[in-house]
Amino acid sequence: MSVACLLAGTVWAAESPDEALSRLEALQREITLQSQRLEALQQSMAQEQRRLNEVRQALGLQVLEAQRGGQGQGQQPAPQTAQAAAAAPPAQPVGQAPRDEGRPAQVAQIFEQPGVLTPRGRFVLEPSLQYAYSSNNRVALVGYTIIPAITIGVIDVREVKRNTFTAALTGRYGLTNRLEIEGRLPYAYRSDDSIATGLSPDTNGLPFSASGRGIGDVELTARYQITDGGVDKPYLVGSLRYKSRTGKDPFEVVTRPFNTTQFAGFQEELPIGSGFHGLQPALTALFPSDPAVFFGTISYLHSFARDDVVAQFSDGPRRVGKVAPGGVFGFNFGMGLALNEKSSFSLGYDHSSVGRTKVNGDNSTSLRSQLGTLILGYSYRFNAERSLNVSLGVGVTRDTPDVTLTVRMPYSF
Repeated sequence: MSVACLLAGTVWAAESPDEALSRLEALQREITLQSQRLEALQQSMAQEQRRLNEVRQALGLQVLEAQRGGQGQGQQPAPQTAQAAAAAPPAQPVGQAPRDEGRPAQVAQIFEQPGVLTPRGRFVLEPSLQYAYSSNNRVALVGYTIIPAITIGVIDVREVKRNTFTAALTGRYGLTNRLEIEGRLPYAYRSDDSIATGLSPDTNGLPFSASGRGIGDVELTARYQITDGGVDKPYLVGSLRYKSRTGKDPFEVVTRPFNTTQFAGFQEELPIGSGFHGLQPALTALFPSDPAVFFGTISYLHSFARDDVVAQFSDGPRRVGKVAPGGVFGFNFGMGLALNEKSSFSLGYDHSSVGRTKVNGDNSTSLRSQLGTLILGYSYRFNAERSLNVSLGVGVTRDTPDVTLTVRMPYSF
């Protein structure tokens, strides 16, 4: 070792300053080249990490659609997601997988608002038909009681049967993967049959029937996905719905009055619209939890008041004044379960609390109403672009329709 060190020392001693400077510059160039290579490797690792995150997000979206996807018919992944999925190593199948036609299994849509948003550039056209039936029996005692079970006066027994058919055409378009817009055009037919029987000898039975048909209130809605969800992570979707007053409202139809002092009576034609513009913000949450998905929505509908309202009566128009409908606070929740790659099942509950209506600042003539409906839904997927959703609602409160049957058939383009 002493001889080697001596020789090395001799070499270094024999090296000129120019040679030493050249050697130093070569070492600096080598260090710079190694630094550039290291930086390129770091950028490549960051790019691979981004691709891995995109693949994970895509897998989470696929799991959500397989459990809840009511409206993403024929959804294609984003370009970056598709590249990431293509770059990922193929999984080795175990056994023989069931045949798939390019669309995950869906869970039936049971509420008005869909769960999964329409993908960017896709359009969904959804014709639907809804039938609602309700009956109401009322017994009114007008008089006084002298002993139990004996009433002196008038006993008014009224029975009302109501049938409503609503055909609607709904279109949704995905502006981005997070934002969609929707328009809904309804056409309704209503038929009411009522009979009022006075059991007093001085009164007679009064049967009455009325119907109405026409374009209802057109609606426009925008929805935006707020958070990135996935497996065991909730999705949050915010929406804002505008309801017009294009349908014929209760103040436009002719009413047969009870007397000359009340704004009440029998409507000769049933209204189709509400008569008020409204805005309804809502927040929807979806939580995938294999093998099911849980979902729910909270909303509030504000109807704008109308001034100088004039009602049409058979004996002439009558001025009502300012009418301000009560706000509607609503919530719903449910669970969806995919039975196989084509069919799915959902169960949920929908509730709305309708506030009192004010007429010229007075709300003593109206009461708060509670509307509760238990809903069952079933969905069957024919192919990647077309599916069938059927839901059955059963009213659990007095003011809710007894039965509501809805059929939807969305088409994706």
